[in-house]
Amino acid sequence: MSQYDLAVIGAGINGAGIVRDAAMRGLKVVLFEKGDMCSATSWISSRLIHGGLRYLEYAEFPLVYESLHERQYLREIAPHLVKPLRISIPIYKGARRGPLLIRLGMLFYDLLSMGKELPRHRMLSRSEIMQAEPGLEANGLRAAATYYDGQVSFAERLILENLLAATDAGADVRTSCEVTGIEPGDGNSITWTDRLTGETGTVEASVVINAGGPWVDSVLETAGAQDTNLIGGTKGSHIIVSSFTGAPKNAFYVEAESDGRPFFIIPWNGQYLIGTTDIRYDGDLDFIRASDREIRYLLDETNRVFPSASLTVDDINYAYSGVRPLPQVKEGPESAITRKHIIMVNRDIGSTIVSIIGGKLTTYRHLAEQAIDLVGKLLQRKLPKCSTRELLPGGRAVDDLAGQLQQRTSLSAAGAERVVAIYGSRAARLLALAEANPRLAVTLDSDQTVLAAEVALAVREEFPRTLTDIVFRRMMVGLRPDQGRPFHESIAAIAASEFGWDADRARDELKRLRDYSDSLRV
Repeated sequence: MSQYDLAVIGAGINGAGIVRDAAMRGLKVVLFEKGDMCSATSWISSRLIHGGLRYLEYAEFPLVYESLHERQYLREIAPHLVKPLRISIPIYKGARRGPLLIRLGMLFYDLLSMGKELPRHRMLSRSEIMQAEPGLEANGLRAAATYYDGQVSFAERLILENLLAATDAGADVRTSCEVTGIEPGDGNSITWTDRLTGETGTVEASVVINAGGPWVDSVLETAGAQDTNLIGGTKGSHIIVSSFTGAPKNAFYVEAESDGRPFFIIPWNGQYLIGTTDIRYDGDLDFIRASDREIRYLLDETNRVFPSASLTVDDINYAYSGVRPLPQVKEGPESAITRKHIIMVNRDIGSTIVSIIGGKLTTYRHLAEQAIDLVGKLLQRKLPKCSTRELLPGGRAVDDLAGQLQQRTSLSAAGAERVVAIYGSRAARLLALAEANPRLAVTLDSDQTVLAAEVALAVREEFPRTLTDIVFRRMMVGLRPDQGRPFHESIAAIAASEFGWDADRARDELKRLRDYSDSLRV
């Protein structure tokens, strides 16, 4: 039986960060994920690395301070993935948050982020914001504020790079492997099943961290917990549309007229990301879809603020929806539930089983540091200091990497920029593959933006298990307006060759990919 210091369950952003930190501090660690990495809560976010301006309303000042500092660290360790994002807040007559309140919030936000590289806020007059964003609704507009936060266009790649760093440091990452039983004790016996092959096995781990997100309670039930009620998740949905008439140049953070809740309209991946909703949810965690009511809410509020848009359901490229793993709170508005993370030892089950409740993309690194500090105490072992403020694998600067890609492959200038934005300095690995095999140096589209070598790199170095993993969470073409449908067959052919799939397996993978793509349409 394999023995580990630590087993982590869940490969969202929290689990990936914890595994990286553990491996870099010399722990023998294994990660189990029942699906693919970043296939649940982490991928359904607004894709922001932000300080949490809204949290000021609920006096969560330590959380905002932590978030703003972690935002800066992520800008430093993953500069290819985390980019500055300018955000505007329009202020209308009758809104719950007037110019004075917004101004005070902005000043406090700047104060908490003192010493950071992003510009401070600006208050704009009505004429100034209308000149900058002429598509904005002018009726009732009083003023606006602008400020900067961070955007991680591809949270999938942020998680992947944490896992790559973890495996480089010796971690054992097992995706599509579901934990089906935990027997607490000195060794914590963990039984798992590979959901693709049916293989089963058991490992022992001195400490178990349950980073299952919305499934935290379900994981605890496999350990014999009788009354689990830690998670009180709220559902969040986003819609993705192409550019529309009057579309803003920058992101907007808008107070919804119907319920006063703020939501975002964000330029993203050549499209616009609109969301999110916040609704209590106790349904099936494995099948979550944006409801007609949520879609109507997001469309109506966007059309109100940008009236020439006239968006309808037919304008939606796709939608995604998931559940935030927030702590159980019976009463009060969903927006008031704390976004602080909780690291809890489940002493009713065992003194070495730990659950993670909550957490954000922005603060995952600090959460992981705190979790591994706790693991050191539980192991009664003095661990090295956390070193996760080092660069992630793609964060290294490489002179004119885009130019080299354009010269040595068939990528266009736009294609080379796309590749560097996704892979960072790891795009040098694509160059190496393309030079070793000319068939991988060709592009898969007439615009010359997607490189065949990307498929080979994914299979050889980024541990996908399925074609859907490659398209949606490695190459990122699945998040295009058409979900990458023009690429499906060509990617499947290369993947089949790399994996050694027979014709039947390749057909099955292609069908599952198309079914998954179809499931995102509304």
